[in-house]
Amino acid sequence: MKSIFSYKTLVSILYFAAGIALMGGIWELIASLTKNEIPSPKMTWAVFKEVMNNPFQDDPDYKGIGTKLLSSLGRVATGFGLGSLVAIPLGLLMGSSKAVMNIINPMVQLLRPVSPLAWFPLGLAIFQDSPKASIFMIFICSLWPTLINAAFGVSHIPQDHKNVSKAFGFSAWKYLTRIVLPFSLPHILTGLRLSIGVAWMVIVAGEMLSGGIGLGYFVWEEGFNGGSVAKILVAIIIIGIVGLLLDKFFMSLQKRFSYAQ
Repeated sequence: MKSIFSYKTLVSILYFAAGIALMGGIWELIASLTKNEIPSPKMTWAVFKEVMNNPFQDDPDYKGIGTKLLSSLGRVATGFGLGSLVAIPLGLLMGSSKAVMNIINPMVQLLRPVSPLAWFPLGLAIFQDSPKASIFMIFICSLWPTLINAAFGVSHIPQDHKNVSKAFGFSAWKYLTRIVLPFSLPHILTGLRLSIGVAWMVIVAGEMLSGGIGLGYFVWEEGFNGGSVAKILVAIIIIGIVGLLLDKFFMSLQKRFSYAQ
């Protein structure tokens, strides 16, 4: 009978399990050294089960952890989606034209290193609304990886591909759909994978500033209003798991459209 898992998959699972076990051991040691000021994995697991009881509760006085997670994911999806709609075509344009690259690239290099927290007050001034300011912050910060990778992909199209398009008299649309997009797609997906990671990290900082019902505000509220450290750890674990799943999703897209496949 053929094994369900390949040898490579089993090795990956074992490495993953070893990494989790190592992290759990370090966590247990820290909990012991702090005399459980930092809750142990066992204590955190008990709180995790408590928090996951009715996770999608949406009462005016209490929002379940699932409701908070969906709120955060909604903001990330909006900011990331808008950022991608701007970054992909602008990146393709930059990669296709040296003049556009020379004009836009200095702005990209100037704005890209700016801290995410610096964009929140600007968004608040523009929209006069905290949740929209958070989305604006995600939008700005998630632009750059996709923009840069899309531009890189197009600028490295082999000359042979361009010669073929000229020989067959491709229209601009046909050149875009038959040459530019197929060749640059793996690079774009790499950018999207990096961008979704940035967007998911930024949402926590954004919600700490904006309030609301997201996971970021939940961490802030528990940490600075005398809340439970165990609940903070639960939120961190959920944030980490969701971030891992998002990364795995875009990694699978990368592999699906990679020329190596």
